[in-house]
Amino acid sequence: MHTIKKIFILFLVSLAILSCKESAVKLEGLAFEEQLKVLFPSAEISPVKVDDHFKKAYQLILKQPLNHDNLEAGTFNHYVYVSHADYSKPTVLVTEGYNAKHKTYELSKVLQSNQVMVEYRFYGKSRPEPIPWQYLKNDQAVEDYHSIVSKLKQLYTNKWISTGISKGGETVLIYKSKYPNDVDVAVPYVAPLINTQEDIRTENLINSVGTDECRNKIVAFQRAVLKQSDTVLKALKAYAEKEAMAFTQVHMPEALEYAVLEFPFSFWQWGGNCEDIPTEAATASERFEYLIKISGMGLYNDKGFHHYLPSFYQHMVELGYYGFHLDPVKDLLKVVKSSSNRRFAPTDVDLTYNPEYIKKVRHYVENKGDRILYIYGANDPWGACAPTPKPHVDALKMVLEDGHHGTRIKDFSEKDQQKIYDTLSGWLGDAITIYPIKKD
Repeated sequence: MHTIKKIFILFLVSLAILSCKESAVKLEGLAFEEQLKVLFPSAEISPVKVDDHFKKAYQLILKQPLNHDNLEAGTFNHYVYVSHADYSKPTVLVTEGYNAKHKTYELSKVLQSNQVMVEYRFYGKSRPEPIPWQYLKNDQAVEDYHSIVSKLKQLYTNKWISTGISKGGETVLIYKSKYPNDVDVAVPYVAPLINTQEDIRTENLINSVGTDECRNKIVAFQRAVLKQSDTVLKALKAYAEKEAMAFTQVHMPEALEYAVLEFPFSFWQWGGNCEDIPTEAATASERFEYLIKISGMGLYNDKGFHHYLPSFYQHMVELGYYGFHLDPVKDLLKVVKSSSNRRFAPTDVDLTYNPEYIKKVRHYVENKGDRILYIYGANDPWGACAPTPKPHVDALKMVLEDGHHGTRIKDFSEKDQQKIYDTLSGWLGDAITIYPIKKD
């Protein structure tokens, strides 16, 4: 009986090997587009604009399982962009945190690589209506990436590098913790790993970064806007009419208060200049214009509210977020009474928070996350939630002094850039050529 079992196992292994060989034969000699059709037979594949060093680029609309654990749950249209340079080159996997805009990422230029950009499930064009919220989980997204990478590795056999920005960078770390061998190197940009639904670390950074004078000026600006709220609201109404914005989900008085509460976070996140903050002599119109410049109304109008709904579901359920600091302006608030961003999550949906999910990811990357290059800006509130790899881990964390959420490799000094490139070269091997990007 034992011998029969061994023979059966050997038979299955032989079938698997034969299957792999047949797959390779099918790809050999085919044009690139035909190879994609073999790997993704149910996908809609169409050419898109070719930029930079790429020779060909295609949009793939995959029939992705809603639930990788139960294929009978159905599928959704999942948008992926494959930009081809050379089979012998490394491949950069871009794990978008939101919708995908076909473009060339910094790391793809540094490596002159192939690039695979994956839109996050249920965002952008990959959004089913209505959203089946129970399947908008990070583990399902990770299975999306694993499936795509496993197939494309039959084409691209050189090194694989994953990268993403902000929530996309967080996804890089989550993916790395679940499938550590899918990629050779991970490069998350400005990626937080957030502890709770209202992580106090962001507030602590906002209350300590910069000078006392600058932080006092920020609070004074917030209070001035709220004191003139009636006049500022008139400017908001004119702005909304000009920009064709509707405010039926979050009404204008509430939107204005949220924009004021958001101001300190956005100011430091995007590298605000203290000298630009309107003084006491400024008019209500000038204050409104500066508020729009820093906080914007992108989230609060109906279109933005709808666009970011999946994001806030994820933040409230698995990823965590930050809370608003009400104390400096609490006496002037008429509508907003809670510090939570839960207001922007979907209603009539279970929003039970899982505090263990990100803790497990953090524990992995900090203790076992080899060959991860972290890029941060020192003044970015999200950087306060960055993981810190332990000394024994083969990782590199680079923090740009006075940098913000837009910090990239090209923004570092030549010395620090060289340190980054040397580290990447050490991880990827001498056979992979680095093409340094000049600082702006």
